[in-house]
Amino acid sequence: MDTAKIALAVTATLALAGCGTQMGDRLASGAMIGAGAGAIAGGGGVLPGAIIGAAVGGLVAPDKVNLGEPLWR
Repeated sequence: MDTAKIALAVTATLALAGCGTQMGDRLASGAMIGAGAGAIAGGGGVLPGAIIGAAVGGLVAPDKVNLGEPLWR
């Protein structure tokens, strides 16, 4: 895999991880994370990844996700 693609996907995932309070935020961040994962996988995985990511982001309530304390605390 291309190191630049992996670095970009990790950076985008970390940047979007804080978007979780509003449903629109979860839809958008889920779609972008899914599209990034699909791009890394290659082929035609971008669109299915975006659709699956948006669906998961929209269906999961913000109070159901607890990632624990941030690393900086």
